[in-house]
Amino acid sequence: MNEILFFGSNKYSKLLKNEPERITNPIQFKFENENENENEKQIKQISSSFFSTIFLFKNGKAIEYLNETYLNQNPQKIQIEENIQKVSVGFQNEAILTIEGNVFAKGKDTDSNQFINISSLIEDTNDRIIEDIVSGSESIYLLTSNQNAYSFFSGVETFNFRSLTYKKTKKPILMMKNVSKIFSGNSSNHVFLLNSNQELFGCGYNFYGKLGLGESKKEKSKIQKLTKIQNIPKGKIIDIKCGGWHSIMLIEFKTKRKLYSCGNYQYNGLGKKYGEDTYEFTEIKSSLFENDDNILDFSVGENHTLILTSKPKLIGFGHNYFGELGTGDTKNQLIPIQIELPKLRFNEEVSNYHLSCGENNSFLYYSSPPFSNLEEDLIKLFRRKEFCNISFKTENGEIIKAHKLILKYRLNQNENEIEKLKEIISKKSIKESNQIFEMIYSNRIINPKLYSEIKEIINLNEKIEETIKRIYLNENENEKDFIIERKEKQYKFPKLILIMRSELYRGMFLSVTNDTSNKVTDYSELSNKSFQIFEYWIYSNQIKDEIQITQEIINEIKIGIDYFQLSQTNPNLFDLLINKFNNQNQIKKEQKKKTKEFINQLNQTNPNLFDLLITKFQNQNQN
Repeated sequence: MNEILFFGSNKYSKLLKNEPERITNPIQFKFENENENENEKQIKQISSSFFSTIFLFKNGKAIEYLNETYLNQNPQKIQIEENIQKVSVGFQNEAILTIEGNVFAKGKDTDSNQFINISSLIEDTNDRIIEDIVSGSESIYLLTSNQNAYSFFSGVETFNFRSLTYKKTKKPILMMKNVSKIFSGNSSNHVFLLNSNQELFGCGYNFYGKLGLGESKKEKSKIQKLTKIQNIPKGKIIDIKCGGWHSIMLIEFKTKRKLYSCGNYQYNGLGKKYGEDTYEFTEIKSSLFENDDNILDFSVGENHTLILTSKPKLIGFGHNYFGELGTGDTKNQLIPIQIELPKLRFNEEVSNYHLSCGENNSFLYYSSPPFSNLEEDLIKLFRRKEFCNISFKTENGEIIKAHKLILKYRLNQNENEIEKLKEIISKKSIKESNQIFEMIYSNRIINPKLYSEIKEIINLNEKIEETIKRIYLNENENEKDFIIERKEKQYKFPKLILIMRSELYRGMFLSVTNDTSNKVTDYSELSNKSFQIFEYWIYSNQIKDEIQITQEIINEIKIGIDYFQLSQTNPNLFDLLINKFNNQNQIKKEQKKKTKEFINQLNQTNPNLFDLLITKFQNQNQN
């Protein structure tokens, strides 16, 4: 069952029956006929605004709930064939990002209630793969895989939000290049763009200084072009959430995260006591933010803000007329206040809980963390029969296959543990067996009950990278099924490892169904030392300490990175190499400096060591 807590304006009379129009204490939110919808039990994300709320499920499907007060329509499943990765709802729009990188959207003032593909409207065909979406009140912002930011609905020069609609805007408008993140909000008519150099730019409506531009800009109600935001504390900008009249920024300083706010104080508050509006980002200070506590998540509605910390604590401030702060009353709160929560059902890490503020309601929900790319590849391999070489029989006699290489190292190379796992699987359904293997491959506790049964035999505390490194350090030729040839010498690798590290091999192995185990690739252009660096890094994600880096090796590795298609890995091999090269050079410089200082000190001694040596040398020659 989903764990979703709800409070605020009750727009869901069919679901929250016998509840008042204003729900001031958090209550459990349940879907209609939830027990009959097996695929709709695992929530991935919730996005809400005034007119609608979209629930995204782990299976890539979504359902839309409309505000029953204003739109007399029943909840409906969103009919998009592609799997949905993210949803974003604004006051006048809804946007959906699919795993394939397409964006489907619709506006409240369109003739049709159908979603249309707006990413296909981008003129540059090479810029149509979308990585992220953010909805503002009346605009949708797109971030492409080429790090270009587009706006749809509005023009960056005028920002005449209310006059531009789908019917009048034929294509998304390029706002800025070299963008790493876009920040806006479901009730906001302003937007922030962060570039790769951690420089922040903003534009849009600037009422009460909610763009944080400072005193010099406070009289301007509209900032029509992207303007650099100055005087931001020197830390890493993690996130910015925009409300109707304020903005909240989360900045990370090494191990501590802090919140900063700007805009109007009266209704939504800035996390501060009574005072004037704040025209630049200023730290929110409260005794509730303890030194050993840290901010995990936060969300902003039109007039209120909620914060989740690691203690865990739920903290809020701002407008509360509809009970959207969950404090049990309808009093506005200008400064942070702790909100009492019912006991959470899951005994998971608090980081698995997330906040979503609508215009005047709030959700706190549980969503297990998504797989990393590396973990997703392991799951893909687990489901591909040609890569699986060990069989297990389930309780119904069905055969399920797995990859022995990863099982072996998850079970500490113990064959007896594999037999124990076979016994457990023999008593499970095919569905439960799949979940067990996904826990093994992904290093995540997907099902606590199943995890409790297998935790004694499986090492789930070790990271995927450490498992792969152990494979390298305890390599077995029988486990290697792919040959790389260089300079008439053959090297064997497990295909599994190559897939996880290289886009080249990932595409080669995961896009075909035939056996490619005998394929030979020639890397004769690489020197032995460069190839050793690649080999160790492919297994360990590290560079050997004893390797001495030269400029020649760096040039070779740069060519090899392009060939292997390793540029998207994290950490980046080239960055690691440059850092090691610089560190080694720095050590050499320091050693030379110390040697020179030592010689100078010797030269200054009395008697002088050099003079004594010369005198002894001359005496020995005379004798």
